[in-house]
Amino acid sequence: MKFNQLGNTDIKVSEICLGTMTWGEQNTIEEAHEQLDLALEYGVNFIDTAEMYPVPGQQHTYTKTEQFIGKWNKMQTHRDKFVLASKVAGPGSMDSYIRNSDIRKSAFSKSDIKTACEASLKRLNTEYLDLYQIHWPSRVTNFFGRLNYEHITPEIEVSFNERVEALNELIKEGKILHWGLSNESPWGVMKYLEAAKETNTPRPVSIQNPYSLLNRSFEVGLSEMAIREKIGLLAYSPLAFGALSGKYLDGKRPANSRLTEYGEYFTRYSSEHAQNAIRAYVELANDVGLSPATLALAFVNKREFNTSNIIGATTMEQLRENLATSEVTLDSDTLNRIEEIHKVFTIPCP
Repeated sequence: MKFNQLGNTDIKVSEICLGTMTWGEQNTIEEAHEQLDLALEYGVNFIDTAEMYPVPGQQHTYTKTEQFIGKWNKMQTHRDKFVLASKVAGPGSMDSYIRNSDIRKSAFSKSDIKTACEASLKRLNTEYLDLYQIHWPSRVTNFFGRLNYEHITPEIEVSFNERVEALNELIKEGKILHWGLSNESPWGVMKYLEAAKETNTPRPVSIQNPYSLLNRSFEVGLSEMAIREKIGLLAYSPLAFGALSGKYLDGKRPANSRLTEYGEYFTRYSSEHAQNAIRAYVELANDVGLSPATLALAFVNKREFNTSNIIGATTMEQLRENLATSEVTLDSDTLNRIEEIHKVFTIPCP
């Protein structure tokens, strides 16, 4: 397992990170703990979660994932062996049950961030988080499948300075070691960097955004920032909710799979354009003797701006295949053929 530096910190994280967003919905607590044990055994030292997990967010499952992790026996005996990350949720469709019904006005205020973090620590049964992330912007901008920015004013937002000051207080209290962003735009990253400089507080060390063969929008403005500012990508949805495995082609809907169960939430992977792109990558994988999932994950693993690739699995078989991609390096011919496909299918699933 290869390890990369997390931003400008002295922390090294595994090239592959274990994602957890299916735990509590598609996976039981026993299955979650089995995945954690295998990942740790394989050399993974990075675990990512969030207060709103599992996905899709629902009131009756809210915080279940963190609770499952907190009940893992190695949370106490092996806490120093892994890097644990979680996130504070922002306003959205589930306002009424996340912390308080007034979250749309108070999201990311100092009290909101600190309350959310302390609740996550309690559920996770740990005294600190190695990385705490702002899950998504509270303003209207391009994230969760949106590309065509529409400027809406006025916006009710807590200042960026107040946010970074809240995170700094959590660092001083020993509740978090570092902080990062998620689903952010270049402008948002710039504003956080400015705020950290103005308040003389720690900068963000990472950004968790979607990145896959079907969604390379991160490359447009954020990849340069990730490298130059040492805010490395933590790539999520590298398999596009499993679509890049090819298992949904030709209208197939395997039992117990994410798009079979929750396809109405993630329609961007089902368009004809998306299906044609997926088919092209599946054919390439078959031609070079790799599984489609291995091709897709190996591509993300080795990107210069990527710090860690967040994989998720609902079965142990899937997890083993995903973990094994850390040992795969795509040759230059395969990479060139990927670029040829990308020219035809450019960001079909933002």
